[in-house]
Order: sequence, then C-alpha cells, then structure tokens
Amino acid sequence: MPRTDPAGVQRRLAAAVVAVGPLLDGLAQRFADEGHELALVGGWVRDAALGRPSQDLDLATSARPEQTLALLAGWASQTWETGIAFGTVGALHDGQRVEITTYRADAYRPDSRKPDVRLGDDLVGDLRRRDFTVNAMAVTLPQRRFVDPFDGLADLAAGRLATPAPAAESFADDPLRMLRAARFAAQLGLRPDPAVVEAMVAAAGRLSIVSAERVRDELTKLLLADRPRAGLALLVDTGLADQVLPELPALRLEVDEHHRHKDVYEHTLTVLEQAIDAETPPAGPVPAPDLVLRLAALLHDIGKPKTRRFEPGGGVSFHHHELVGAKLARTRLSALRYPGAVVDDVAELVALHLRFHGYGEGGWTDSAVRRYVRDAGPLLERLHRLTRADCTTRNPRLRARLSRSYDELEARIAALAAQEEMDAVRPDLDGNAIMTILGLPPGPEVGRAYRHLLELRLDHGPLGADRAEAELRSWWAAQQPG
Repeated sequence: MPRTDPAGVQRRLAAAVVAVGPLLDGLAQRFADEGHELALVGGWVRDAALGRPSQDLDLATSARPEQTLALLAGWASQTWETGIAFGTVGALHDGQRVEITTYRADAYRPDSRKPDVRLGDDLVGDLRRRDFTVNAMAVTLPQRRFVDPFDGLADLAAGRLATPAPAAESFADDPLRMLRAARFAAQLGLRPDPAVVEAMVAAAGRLSIVSAERVRDELTKLLLADRPRAGLALLVDTGLADQVLPELPALRLEVDEHHRHKDVYEHTLTVLEQAIDAETPPAGPVPAPDLVLRLAALLHDIGKPKTRRFEPGGGVSFHHHELVGAKLARTRLSALRYPGAVVDDVAELVALHLRFHGYGEGGWTDSAVRRYVRDAGPLLERLHRLTRADCTTRNPRLRARLSRSYDELEARIAALAAQEEMDAVRPDLDGNAIMTILGLPPGPEVGRAYRHLLELRLDHGPLGADRAEAELRSWWAAQQPG
C-alpha cells in the first residue's frame, strides 16, 4: 500500500462521509431524538480513508438491540435478527445493507471459542475492544465528528498495524485476530508493529481453540488478496502456519551445502505469485480471484518433504511427490472444512501438475495429448496456468525452452480439439449401441466394452460408427473362451 500523508487520508474520509450522508442522516436523527448515539465504525471508515470501495456500512450505537429494531421501523424496508445474540441488527434501506451493533465489551474465557457477549456503554470502550487501530476509528452521526482515540489514522497513513489494547490482551481475547493481522498485511500492505509480531509468536498455540470454519474463512480472504505473499510469510514466521497450515512451513527444507535443490518454500510463494499473474490473459476482463488455482499453487509441492531422498552422488529426488501431495492437500483442506468440490479440484491439480514435464522429455503422441486433456477435464485451463506458474528457474534459456514446449502443447490441444471436440471425448458408440450390437443386458461386460472403445478413441481419434462396430465385434470375439 502506498504511504500517504494524514491530511490526504482525512480528505478522503470526509468526502466519503459526505457521500453517504443522505442515506444515513435520517436514521441518525431518529437515534439522536431518542437520546442514543450512532456512529460509522470499522472497515467502512478505514476503507473510506484509503479511498477503497466498501459495500457494507457498519454502525455502532448505544441503543440496545430491541431499541434499534424499534427505531428501524418505518426506515428500513427489511430487517433481520440473525446476529441479535451478539448485539447486531441488520437492515436494508434503498437497496443498501447496513448492520447496527450495540456497543460491545466482550471477553473470552481462556478455553472458549466464543466470546461472552457483554454490551457496552460508550463508543471509546467499544473501539478499544476492536482488533486493530485502523479499525478502531469512528464518525459520529449526525454530527459527523471523527473519533480516533488510538491514532488509527496515523497508523493507516504510516502503513502500520497496531492494536488498540495491548496486543497480548487483544489476541488472548480473540485469537482469530492474529490471522486477521496476516490478512491485512496481504490486503492492505500494512506492516505489523513489533509488539504485534511478538504477541503473535507468543499466542500462536491459542489459535487451536478457534473453529476450523473461522480459520478457513480468514485464510481464504488472505489468499484472495492481490498479493498474499506478505500475509503467508507472516503466518510462517510467527508460527501461526504450524497451527493452521503446517504443510507450508514444512517446505523450508534444509538446503544442502552444495545447493543441489531449490528452496521449496520460496519456490512455492513465487509459484503462487505467478499463478495470480496468470489468472486472466492480459487482454481479458478483470477476473475474480481464483481460489482453486491459488490453493493448488500454494499446495502443489507439499508432498516433497515426505518424498525427499538423497541420491548417490549428491542428488536429491522427490519421486511421486505430486501423488503424496494430492493426498495431503485433500486431508488439510477437508480439515479446514473447505467445500468438497474445492477439495477435489485442488487435489486433482496437485496430482496432475507434473504431467507436462513428460512432454518436455520426449514428443507426445496424439494419444498422450488426448489423455492429458481427458484427465484434466474441466480443470484443463487451470492446469495450464498452474503448470506455467511452476516454472521459476532463473536460467533464461531453460525458461524460454519450457515456455515454447508448453506453447506447442497448447497449440496441439487446440488443433485436436478443433478436429475432434476433445472437451467431451467419448467412444463412437454409447452403452445402448454396445448392448444392441453384442446382445448384452446391462452389466459389467458393457462397461468393459465401453472402456475398450474409449481407449481406441484416445489412440486413434474418431473411428466412425462402422469401424467402431467392427472393432467392438472383433474385441468381443477375442473375449470368448475357446
């Protein structure tokens, strides 16, 4: 994040408050008339100061939740109470969603995953319990007075991440804040204050009490940042990754004295950055970040620590690390409660990420190209991007040669696809045709015949119905005894 002067930050914040005023002034007056405070808080204030768009409007109030609901009547077209146990009421007004939370003074028990929800009485106390000073700023309504008791604006301008309360106290209250520190390092380019880093190291083990779902959500937000490397490095350096993604720090393999293999950890972070750069062609539309591709890039080599072997003569090998890595990726992502489809796709990409290297070692037949496409299936485009990103050599000749080889493979895939509609490779005869020709009922023999025709299709391309029938009859005759 480019650093900026506090005056510039204040100007952007003031302009954003003016822009949102027409939406909130009427609501703020309702609260004021009943003697309640209302203030814009949290991420909206931070993002407004940075000039970043923010979809959600977060408000804090001295009113209790039931009072907030009463004041929203006639102003909101819709309200919801899903967070009311935590003091939060949601509302919709003119298409804009807002969330209004009663001042809080939560505390966590040492062995608890959830806070003891305690409603507070004042704005400064509410701001003190927030995670970081850059999120502990407020604008009171309708007065539009800026409240910054913990110097969040100065920290934001300086690119510094600090906590309103002592960092050790803040992270003891909610250990998930340590993951948020890494996320803000990735999203906003904020540098954690030394006290924050020290507290993260000391409290890393406490992250174990946080639910897998909350950890997953923070990790996902970090990975979907424009540049997640800084956040991931912070997780590793503080020991937090040992709690949530131990496969990542495990990649910091000892480099032998002759440096005969790459630093797998640094290689992995570079592959992730290159995969992000490859998420869309230069001339294409602005993409949504691709979580599956990013997870696959991050995890593609996690099988290496378990498969590393020192060979005679000083070499190092990692035989079948892609298959071991696919199993490890499946286990880790399942433990983090990622959806099954995400787990399956990432594991498959990890398993396939080395397939291309066989192409560079010798010319593939059209049959091998077809199998590559078939095995990748709907993940083919992601596999292209992951494979290209996996080239981190500093040797310009080797890099150019690998790029040319993959260009050639993609050109062959495109040519074969144009000829054969490879994206849906199927035998020339379906199951019904096989049963009719051979006089078979449904059963395993039909499946065997189908797979035989599929192999012929992959080896020779489209056969046509007549040749396919002849091949089927010949194969079936050879299966009969005597």
